[in-house]
Parts: sequence; structure tokens; C-alpha cells
Amino acid sequence: VQLQASGGGLVQAGGSLRLSCAASSRRTFSIYAMAWFRQAPGKEREFVSAISPNGLRTDYTDSVKGRFIISRDSAKNTVYLQMNSLKPEDTAVYYCAADVLCTPWSMGNYDYEYWGQGTQVTVSS
Repeated sequence: VQLQASGGGLVQAGGSLRLSCAASSRRTFSIYAMAWFRQAPGKEREFVSAISPNGLRTDYTDSVKGRFIISRDSAKNTVYLQMNSLKPEDTAVYYCAADVLCTPWSMGNYDYEYWGQGTQVTVSS
């Protein structure tokens, strides 16, 4: 599967952005667990959020719970990350990832096989 992330940009603290990740694959989109990760300058990449193949289970890192919402649209082969109440510490390059074998209960701690290019999110204070 090929993943194309978009939607990043510059926003003031308290603002919102919606990231999109479009998937293209010979296999049906609905078999993939999808996730978002981020990497800030000088820091390791960290898990942000994930959604199960059927969309029924989601997972978030504690720092974004209540502010970010992950969703998927199988008709458009796209996963979204709605980011609200953004903080300067959310500044990072955001990456989407996909995997067929990832189970719904391990989405937050899994070595995803497929990765898209990053999209920069910058939150000014």
C-alpha cells in the first residue's frame, strides 16, 4: 500500500487542523489498521493515534486524548486526524502508517509495515 499524507500547516495555539492520509493498494483498504505518528525535532518518533480496520476501535496517546479524533472513510480509502485545541508541543512532522497484521488491541505499540511521507504541523504560541 502507498500512503500520501496531507493537511499540515501553520496554526496558532488553540486552532485546528485536519490531516488526511490517502491509501492506494491492490488490496481493500478495510483490511489495514491505520495509525498516525509524529516526530518533533530532536525527539524520537511517537505514536499519536490508530484506528482498527473496521473503524470500531481507536487508540490515542494520553497527550492528545480529548483533542484529536481519528476516523476513516473506506469509500475514499482515507484516514483522517482531526486535531483541535492545538498546542505548541504538538509541533512535529506527522506520519501515517498502515499494517495488515496489527490487531486492534496492539495498535499503539506495533511496528507498522507501511509508511507515508510526513506532513509538517507547526503550532505557534
